[in-house]
Amino acid sequence: MLNTGFGYWEPIIFALTFLLLGCIAYFIYIRGNPKHKKVGEQLKPFLSGNPEPAKELVHIRGRHIYWGFKEAFAPVYRKLDEMHDGDVRNYMLWFFGILVILMLIFLGGM
Repeated sequence: MLNTGFGYWEPIIFALTFLLLGCIAYFIYIRGNPKHKKVGEQLKPFLSGNPEPAKELVHIRGRHIYWGFKEAFAPVYRKLDEMHDGDVRNYMLWFFGILVILMLIFLGGM
């Protein structure tokens, strides 16, 4: 075993685990649907059931891709938006405060 100072690491166990996970992934892959067609409707993007527009008109903006995520976390975003007042000194205070907390957590255990 290799002692890294943060625990032990066994390269052979890591390689065997990686190989086992690769075998499991390959098993799932070969059990896939053999009737899957690589042409036609199955390759088109799903745009919430709407028909796909002409190829030159397809442009999905980034704000629309994460709409569900942003909607689910809207209360968190509103609270964070209230905290951001545009004053760089406040941002630096948050940065250094979190940095001190992380240093206490990670370096305090040594």
